Amino acid sequence: MSLYRVNNPRQSWYGESIGILILDAAYPCIPGNVGNASTFPFPVRYKEVAGASIDRLLNQRDATLVKPFIDAAKALQDEGVKAVTGACGFMALFQRQVAAALDIPVFLSSLLQIPFIHNTVTPGRPIGVISANADALTPHHFESVGVAPTIPLAIAGMQDQAEFRSAILEEKGTLDSALIEAEVVQVAKSLLQRHPLVGAILLECSDLPPYAHAVQQAVGLPVFDFITMIQYVHAAVVRRPYHGFM
Repeated sequence: MSLYRVNNPRQSWYGESIGILILDAAYPCIPGNVGNASTFPFPVRYKEVAGASIDRLLNQRDATLVKPFIDAAKALQDEGVKAVTGACGFMALFQRQVAAALDIPVFLSSLLQIPFIHNTVTPGRPIGVISANADALTPHHFESVGVAPTIPLAIAGMQDQAEFRSAILEEKGTLDSALIEAEVVQVAKSLLQRHPLVGAILLECSDLPPYAHAVQQAVGLPVFDFITMIQYVHAAVVRRPYHGFM
């Protein structure tokens, strides 16, 4: 192809395929975290959602955040991304409103993968969900991303794990990755002890993908997270020609 056109007169640069809505929070985002651009093998573009703190989203479930979410997502669309994702599973609350406001795919929450995962495991086996804060995860979060109440779930949370709570939920300013890895592995093992029929694990929180490998090594199950979802959608919105031989 040799002829190219301007798709959007407000777009001044190109090549960033996935837009990521990020919370108004401050803690270290290590490689593997959705908030670290080096996690991805393709260019991404970030946009902070004004005023969307961890407290307002997780604890308060502040419905007035819908406007800044839509505004930030529209800004990413205007800047030329091909799809918009989130960086917190609790963004599920605004999935439908943001998707309705944009003309490109929107996939704000890792929880969107649950119906897909459900159809890949043996019927009747629950999906294990490890959340940043299981106490804050409500039926409305699941309903907002199309998770039917008939899908069996086994939910565990990281809210009582000391390093995760202080580093992520309380934003103390430092993060001991080895400690968090040990915490999430223990949470996963405990989840399987309580629910031995779990057929797959979903890490709801965007801070947990760095530990997906360790979790899988510990429990021997498929492990899904934000990164599996983002890579899947990217593969759909940026198709590449195949090269090979016969």
